[in-house]
Amino acid sequence: MRFRLYRVATSADVVVFAWLATALAALPLLMAWRNLPGFTRPVDAPPAATGVSILLPARNEAADIERAVRAALASRGVAIEVIVLDDDSNDDTGAIVARIAAEDPRLRLLRPPPLPPGWAGKQRACHLMSEAARHDVLMFVDVDVRLQPDAAARAAARLLAEPRLGMVSGFPREITVGLAEKLVIPWIHVLLLGYLPMARMRRTSVPSYAAACGQWIVARRAAYRAVGGHAATPSSRHDGTSLPRTFRIGGWRTDVFDGSTLASCRMYDRFGAVWRGFAKNPGEGMTTALALPVWTVLIGAGHVAPWLLLVAGLATRRSDLWVPAACGVVANLSLRSLLCVRLGLSRVGAVLHPLGASLMLVNQWAALLGHRLGRPSTWRGRHYVAPPQPGAR
Repeated sequence: MRFRLYRVATSADVVVFAWLATALAALPLLMAWRNLPGFTRPVDAPPAATGVSILLPARNEAADIERAVRAALASRGVAIEVIVLDDDSNDDTGAIVARIAAEDPRLRLLRPPPLPPGWAGKQRACHLMSEAARHDVLMFVDVDVRLQPDAAARAAARLLAEPRLGMVSGFPREITVGLAEKLVIPWIHVLLLGYLPMARMRRTSVPSYAAACGQWIVARRAAYRAVGGHAATPSSRHDGTSLPRTFRIGGWRTDVFDGSTLASCRMYDRFGAVWRGFAKNPGEGMTTALALPVWTVLIGAGHVAPWLLLVAGLATRRSDLWVPAACGVVANLSLRSLLCVRLGLSRVGAVLHPLGASLMLVNQWAALLGHRLGRPSTWRGRHYVAPPQPGAR
């Protein structure tokens, strides 16, 4: 009798969990539905005489640097300068930039002193370029981003349209070719649009709403210097989180926009690169001892469990199990279909949605575990052991 009561209780608990998983699956769908109308593409022109400094940190980027620089130099609608910081590359990055600079005086090449202790490479590069910049709008762009000719003007217009905006960030169209890319990279947009209440973000400068894409960040030079910019969190390897947080702590607002028609990016081209790229920021963003368990519940229960429960319910012919699970799966697929139609995200990744969710969680837990055990995080040939600074000055 005791065993039978246990089985009944367990069965009821599973059904309750199935409905809870469905609710957690519906949450990001509803949030994305509310967010997408406000996740717009800049269309306005900037004020007359606007100048933009396009800043590209580069370390061993010989394969991509020329295309990135020439795309930046093709910018129109604003006065521009392009600054490339060759961060101790051991390939032809610097020579390629120097050759192009000899043809176009708008391009400058910087070669910094050795990286000092306590600094991450990109943070130091961006800080040094900001000090050398001449224009009032700073546009930090990763070398794997390809700007359209009107990208700088449209992004600057978006920033300058509101006087309380200290920085904005564009999310480029993410090009995904390999299976690992299709599974994991679309989660950048799933997390942004499915879990960030954008309307509230825009009404407040609360640091907890900080969000950006580190591939493309645009800032007012005066505000950037006032809050400390990248130098406020020198050891950070995730300026998509640390830099907007720095601005918000300083009292400025930040915003994001759809940059899919203005820029494109292929982040990583192999499984190993995808794995290392998403694991390079332990101790920051979602990969913290406090945040990751919460994200595991939200993603594991909301994006993986419905699929497993649907299979279990169909296999055991339990309608009280497969019905709520099917609702959760439909919510997942509806979310991904919405993002595919609106932003052109991978359809393969949408169909294999729970696999991408599982892979991302495993990656983040592996990164956090290595971080807690003191293992170095390796990126661009550098090893980072010290934990990032928790706040901004």
